[in-house]
Amino acid sequence: MSANSSTVGQHLWQGLVCIGWKQDLEGAVYHLANCFLLLGFMGGSGVYGCFYFFGFLATGYVCCMLWGWFDACSLDIFIWNFLLVMACLLQLTYLVYRLRKDTLPEEFELLYKTLCVPLQVPLQAYKEIVRCCEEQVLTLAAEQTYAVEGETPINRLSLLLSGRVRVSQDGQFLHCIFPYQFMDSPEWESLQPSEEGVFQVTLTAETTCSYISWPRKSLHLLLAKERYISRLFSALLGYDISEKVYALNEKLFAKFGLCFDIRLPSLYHVLGSAASDSGPESEKEDKEAHEPATSPPQAVPTSVHQSPPCSPPPAATSPPAQPSRARMSRPDSGGLGEDSTSLVLEDFEEVSGSESFMDYRSDGEYMR
Repeated sequence: MSANSSTVGQHLWQGLVCIGWKQDLEGAVYHLANCFLLLGFMGGSGVYGCFYFFGFLATGYVCCMLWGWFDACSLDIFIWNFLLVMACLLQLTYLVYRLRKDTLPEEFELLYKTLCVPLQVPLQAYKEIVRCCEEQVLTLAAEQTYAVEGETPINRLSLLLSGRVRVSQDGQFLHCIFPYQFMDSPEWESLQPSEEGVFQVTLTAETTCSYISWPRKSLHLLLAKERYISRLFSALLGYDISEKVYALNEKLFAKFGLCFDIRLPSLYHVLGSAASDSGPESEKEDKEAHEPATSPPQAVPTSVHQSPPCSPPPAATSPPAQPSRARMSRPDSGGLGEDSTSLVLEDFEEVSGSESFMDYRSDGEYMR
């Protein structure tokens, strides 16, 4: 026992002494194998890094297997390198399977890059969203209706992928829906999960359209389960609704040449082109016509000496009749951006039970 331990100690401290070194170097296949192995161990991380890593390792082990069979003439070298080659090939097969499994259809891939990548949405969360709509892309032919006012129930949420959809109410054009916008976001936000309702507008495809649709119940279950997806949909729907409101705001024109701001119902602004088109004479006449109505009453100082009574001005005894509120011509459409689909606030002047903004001539009167 002591003799064996002393022999092991000599081997550890002094090292093994080769009896004779080979005079000839190994063949080119052996050196090529080591070059491939060196390149393989320099691979990075991630899926494509693993492809690089196992690809070069498999090539290097193939070269080692050929060297063991033809040059070294050693069966154990050949078998071990053969097993290593098979392990690398199995790993590469698994990576290919993962890539094919994670690959999304072209429409969903483009949707992810356009809508979710800027928001840094994880791919796994996006797959949950896509799985909720069953990875189905629906189509609408030109002039086909997606929803009919007062008839179609609100039982889904849809996102337009391509084409253009026209939104109208009572035959009046409201706005258009463009790709990567929700088609029924206002209807979705107007109802609670337990409520039911119908569309208040009509949605008609102007061109051939494609869209994806989430069933109402399935999407509500997903939002209740995944808090991150719920916050994501809340942000996307809020932005989409604001875009629709601004689109309506650009289509509203007051009949007296003012652009009504739907975001601030108590205010309006005069566009520069409309102000420049109206001459100074018309402004002066309008100011003189409304000066008696808007000027505050003046206090009359009392005096000890009575002055002789003077006849009241004609305006006080017999006020002139108000000019008829005839519909004025709209400003130039090139200056205000008005087109054939613009709305005029005169159509919404009559509001039952409340005063109309159209009854006021200035924002000061409306605020008072």
